[in-house]
Amino acid sequence: MAVLTYIDAISRAMWQEMERDSTVFLLGEDIGAYGGAFKATKGFLQKFGEERVIDTPLSEAAIIGAAVGAAVVGMRPIAEIQFADFVTCGFNQLVTNAAKAYYRWQVPAPLVVRLPAGGYIHGGPYHSANPEGWFQNVPGLKIVAPSTPYDAKGLMVSAIRDNNPVLFLEYKYLYRRTKGDVPDEPYSVPIGKGEVKRDGSDLVVLTYGSTVQFAMEAAERLSSQEGVEARIVDLRTLLPLDTELILSSVKTTGKVLIIHEANVTGGVGGEIAALIAQHAFQDLDAPIVRLGGKDTPVPFAPPLEEFVLPDAEKIFAAMHALARY
Repeated sequence: MAVLTYIDAISRAMWQEMERDSTVFLLGEDIGAYGGAFKATKGFLQKFGEERVIDTPLSEAAIIGAAVGAAVVGMRPIAEIQFADFVTCGFNQLVTNAAKAYYRWQVPAPLVVRLPAGGYIHGGPYHSANPEGWFQNVPGLKIVAPSTPYDAKGLMVSAIRDNNPVLFLEYKYLYRRTKGDVPDEPYSVPIGKGEVKRDGSDLVVLTYGSTVQFAMEAAERLSSQEGVEARIVDLRTLLPLDTELILSSVKTTGKVLIIHEANVTGGVGGEIAALIAQHAFQDLDAPIVRLGGKDTPVPFAPPLEEFVLPDAEKIFAAMHALARY
């Protein structure tokens, strides 16, 4: 075991998979000599060379397009988009080409698109996007969103080995704030399976990514102050969702709070709420509650960003109100 930061766990997974499999290679802006905008690929160029660590032009359309082409001929590219916001420039390559390759031709398209996502870093409206809602209704894609270093490494290994295109959400807020024990050897965390990070029977919080940490903090406070025990379910994968875990948690607790950093309108939480309403309505003891970012671009000014995004205090208030319903 080693104690790694979230970003170091991601880096370690890519390094080990590149050592294991010669078809794995990296491409993206400034990932070579510079080591990436967040230094996730520092030292990769020296180890693996220019043919496997490719500095690209500043064109997300070209990066994702080249990755799709490489994937369908048997390579396993990992494409870095410096900030998730700019994946919009490669939207067509993802949703029209990559996502439909197997459906149309039965040709695997094993590529990973790394998407440094989210706010809490005062990055402003062009560097703080949470793009999962843009892709949630695209059959053929997989979307993962780890919240811990352990899950980040395991899910990256699974994403690289998967024969489908995988969008890998990385939360910039967690990059160097979150540390944890990570096995030295390669291992995988299954795509499509969530995890109960904290058990409880009074209510369940369904969340993922950055807000898992805030939810855990709020749950401990709720327990110590009110004696209310909240179950925290880390979804980990957004497409496909772990339907079994979601519904069983609803049946266990009867009260549901869905949290994500992304905007409430059009967010993954709406799909989860509909799933619960259709399949577990009679198990509910209270209305389903959603908490997410306000429906506005993420502001640059720190006080405004704090107002817009969910945090431990807002989550505690929502949990407290739900528990008292």
